[in-house]
Amino acid sequence: MRICLIASSQFPIAEPFAGGLEAHTHALARTLKSRGHEVTLFAAAGSDPALEAEAIHPQSLQLTDQARRDISAAPESWMQQHHAYLGLMLQLAGACQFDVVHNNSLHHLPVAMSQLLDAPLVTTLHTPPTPWLESAMHYAGHAARFVAVSRATAGAWSYTAEFSAPVQVITNGVDTCRWRPGPGGNDAVWIGRIAPEKAPHLAIEAARAAGIRLQLAGPVMDAAYFAERVQPLLGPAAVYRGHLCHQQLVEVVGASAVAVVSPIWDEPYGLVAAEAMSCGTPVAATPRGGLIELIGPASGALAADDSPAALAEAIRTALRCDRMRVRQWAQRHLSLTRMVDEYEELYARLARNPKQRSPTA
Repeated sequence: MRICLIASSQFPIAEPFAGGLEAHTHALARTLKSRGHEVTLFAAAGSDPALEAEAIHPQSLQLTDQARRDISAAPESWMQQHHAYLGLMLQLAGACQFDVVHNNSLHHLPVAMSQLLDAPLVTTLHTPPTPWLESAMHYAGHAARFVAVSRATAGAWSYTAEFSAPVQVITNGVDTCRWRPGPGGNDAVWIGRIAPEKAPHLAIEAARAAGIRLQLAGPVMDAAYFAERVQPLLGPAAVYRGHLCHQQLVEVVGASAVAVVSPIWDEPYGLVAAEAMSCGTPVAATPRGGLIELIGPASGALAADDSPAALAEAIRTALRCDRMRVRQWAQRHLSLTRMVDEYEELYARLARNPKQRSPTA
């Protein structure tokens, strides 16, 4: 099939990944190409050359001095993204070279302008509802379809009535060959974006209460939060390793006794939990969003609430899990192969139905 993938214009689809969304898009594009599909990826400049991505905006928006004086203007970074997606959607308008367009971005314009497309649009809902995306859904074409990454995310979007078809759930998957089993070890590990909603400070406090050393890795997305809430807690019992590449993450996670996942928002899925389980490393997590669906007695433990004490107890419980069973759980339920199979089936169904290829049908 001829598949167009729309990714983020903010972060490149390349290692080390800025977050789970970029890792997910990379794995999807790579696997679809390996299966013989003709994949055109639109993404931020600097994406993995192997994906042959086309930059969403080869030229930045240059606003006039008069426009900059508008005190009600949106931040320039917001305008740059708006400019990028507006240009991309106008470029794709009426183009007949794709069987399906898969929107993996978080931007509203691909949805709002989907009526201009000759091909059906699939949008993966990676986040809870946002005002801009809800607004865009009012103008989505009849051929627009929406996929949620978990039942929790689908439920969060169920209050939005602007769907031409029910939201399908296709849970994310990880490459269980690249995230290979490791020997385990004595430390706990936390990986992810260093940001308030991911709450690494909570993971540090819980690991300390459980009596286990914690290693943290990931990009610092909020410098003020890192300086105020995370850095003061670092020391011999909690070490920040930096923003690691895939191979380094596999080694660190595989050599850990337990992975701590500590969001204090409703995590749409929890890709880092799936990656850890693929390495055979059990997961202790706060009971948020999609994590509730991922973690069971065979793969780790959910905390009773968001407190350090409850997460510490979950760490102690997860440490008793058998690593081989954790790995087998990931292979059965969380694989990239299963995820791509389900997307391929959706693409083919949409491409076969002529009514879903015409916005005026």
